Amino acid sequence: MSADTTSGVDFSTMSGLETLRWIKDRGPEDGPGINRLIGMQFDEVEFGRVVMSLTTQPNFGNPLGTVHGGIAATLLDSVVGCAVHSTMDAGVSYTTLELKVNYIRAARTDGQKLIGEGDTIHVGRRTATAEGRVLDEHGNLIAHATTTCIVLR
Repeated sequence: MSADTTSGVDFSTMSGLETLRWIKDRGPEDGPGINRLIGMQFDEVEFGRVVMSLTTQPNFGNPLGTVHGGIAATLLDSVVGCAVHSTMDAGVSYTTLELKVNYIRAARTDGQKLIGEGDTIHVGRRTATAEGRVLDEHGNLIAHATTTCIVLR
């Protein structure tokens, strides 16, 4: 990670957990571009666990009139990746090697709240794995995923 040129913060000196908490405290309007693009916000950031949410909107629709699977996949990639990120020491990074998504049910495009939960399974010296779920506001499972990340030291 590099310095954030808009705020002067050097993320390379911060642990992953410190970085994510800093971003969470700033709010979705100042978060990473993907957060602003689809309205994702951090709800919970702990060591090895991240919860994010978004509210669906009509422009998330696929030709069938439901939320495009890419929205759920993006939310899943974000929570599982950030769960891994929360365990990284300062100066250590990671990148996704693999993301496996299973879709369970469709989500509506009419302002439905989707909650993504990501938890690490294993964080080693060279690889990390995590699992995630997307739930609707009633606790119904929309999709779930696993990821493998490579740790870049």
